[in-house]
Amino acid sequence: MLNQVAAQGMWTFQSMLEVLGIEPESVRLLRHQDNRYPGHPTPYILWRDHRERFEAYQETQGFGDAARLCAPVWASFVGLPDRSTLFVGLYEAELIGPLAADRPHPVTGGIETAGGGNFYRLLRMSALQEYAGRLWIEWGAGYRSWIQRGDRVPKPVVELRRSFSEPAFPGFDALILKLSEVETMPVTWMAALASTRGIYLLTCPTTREQYVGMASGAGGLLFRWKEYAATGHGGNVALKSRDPSDYQLSILETVGSTVDDAQLQALEIRWKNKLRSREMGLNRN
Repeated sequence: MLNQVAAQGMWTFQSMLEVLGIEPESVRLLRHQDNRYPGHPTPYILWRDHRERFEAYQETQGFGDAARLCAPVWASFVGLPDRSTLFVGLYEAELIGPLAADRPHPVTGGIETAGGGNFYRLLRMSALQEYAGRLWIEWGAGYRSWIQRGDRVPKPVVELRRSFSEPAFPGFDALILKLSEVETMPVTWMAALASTRGIYLLTCPTTREQYVGMASGAGGLLFRWKEYAATGHGGNVALKSRDPSDYQLSILETVGSTVDDAQLQALEIRWKNKLRSREMGLNRN
């Protein structure tokens, strides 16, 4: 099919639908990247590791989204930590009504209560199934607009892989994550962070204050960031005094195995001075 689309000079998801005879206006594009459940699997992880739970996750949607979801076909995508967008399937969608009975919550494992949202009967379509987990599109800047009409903004196809594979580690300088994404990042990313020590930066999305920290022990940056994910503050006095926040994580500088803790601490102080994170941030020493 992509050869047909390429021959027409139109590499968009909408063009693929048209080749199949599916009218784009009958399709709703859904990009799942849900940050409501810190410490639990993201939609991407559900799709990758717990497919049945992902299907259940899609079946219930908020009452307020009913008008925007009113279409016979859903095209489902999942967002990854690097903000890329992966196609995972086409579905015939039918609104049944409010969820009729309590059931296990597909994300948290708790209880999803009856009447808490609308229930949709979803039937996976065979169309484009061979591209699920392999086709990547450019969603555009409107990540918060996770439901979009299929006949509005074109979604360029950016990559088709031979088989499903996770994005390559972007490198320490380019890596930017949210605290809620630490537990669900690709395994290869975790391995790179676990083997590396250095200076990192937390940025509060609410107050825009910064905190400079040091990862010096076994487990490297990954171990330290997991402490923040588990506690919300990692033992830091200033962070303990604040409401929990989904801090942005980035790396200021990495060091090799020959750098001792005293040298690493000197680097941390240098970065605190550069960013003035004591005077205008969350550092207290």
